[in-house]
Amino acid sequence: MTDTDNKPFALRKYTAEELKSALYKMHLIRLFEEGAEDSYTRGLIHGTMHLSIGQEASAVASCMPLSDSDYITSTHRGHGHCIGKGADVKRMFAEFFGKEDGYCHGRGGSMHIADVSKGNLGANGIVGGGLPIATGAALTAKRLKTGAVAVCFFGDGANNEGAFHEALNMASIWKLPVVYICENNRYGMSTSTERSTAVPNIADRAVAYAMPGVTVDGNDFSAVAEAVETAVQHARDGHGPSLVENLTYRWRGHSKSDRNRYRTKDEIESWVEKDPIKRFRAQLIEHDVLSESEADAIAEAAHREVQDGIAFAQASPAPSTHEVTRYVYGEAQA
Repeated sequence: MTDTDNKPFALRKYTAEELKSALYKMHLIRLFEEGAEDSYTRGLIHGTMHLSIGQEASAVASCMPLSDSDYITSTHRGHGHCIGKGADVKRMFAEFFGKEDGYCHGRGGSMHIADVSKGNLGANGIVGGGLPIATGAALTAKRLKTGAVAVCFFGDGANNEGAFHEALNMASIWKLPVVYICENNRYGMSTSTERSTAVPNIADRAVAYAMPGVTVDGNDFSAVAEAVETAVQHARDGHGPSLVENLTYRWRGHSKSDRNRYRTKDEIESWVEKDPIKRFRAQLIEHDVLSESEADAIAEAAHREVQDGIAFAQASPAPSTHEVTRYVYGEAQA
């Protein structure tokens, strides 16, 4: 066995620059979420938000096999997916702040960011709402023979929605190029998966729809990358959908109103010790992909980008009240 064989999948599959970029994006997600949380606390952001701190490996690794021609659909906890697919944090913050320079011109806010130019078909506040959208995008890709794959992110709470079963069934029957990625962070709002789901692993449900299903450590960048890479290639080759379950954990509450009374401090701290960013950074240093100083520089660069993004959002103009219905309806094509 060679030294190359001993390397984790991601280090064998991707170049050093791609791996450094992935670490940068993971830092960017963490710092974006922390910056959004701080801005909310200071009254700069209104409404609510759902933070994905602790789930960075799932978002970034899952997007590694995708190009701008491929699609993703996201969830109410979808900021990491946006960044993983290449979104500009300046425009994301502007959307949070309700400003015209935001992705949806300030009309969408935290839960409704979309960037069609990058294949990001958007998030929504409906549990499981992205499942039929991704299935439809995959049907379009197959009918038009574009070669694109749709990746659908959803949470563990969505696996008990009717849309989950309907989407997987249809995708399997028609062998659509779609990958369903469940980010199982153990709680749908305050209800644990043990109390809400009959099967031990959500990926076990794949067998009912005659598709591959795999459960992996969602805080292990390489494990997620390997599972999703395999599923995406399976879809590109015309073999249809797969179900990937990334076991992870959200360090914060379900939303800003969550008081965390349904889980213990010890449980949260045990998952914080499994920090996916620290694990990936250590792995890259161990295998000489980068040095300690290079890793520190990556984190600092991400910090600067987030601070620049917040400043950009604060300086961006607010929408005019006279244009409240602008962008609500599409323009008719001749």
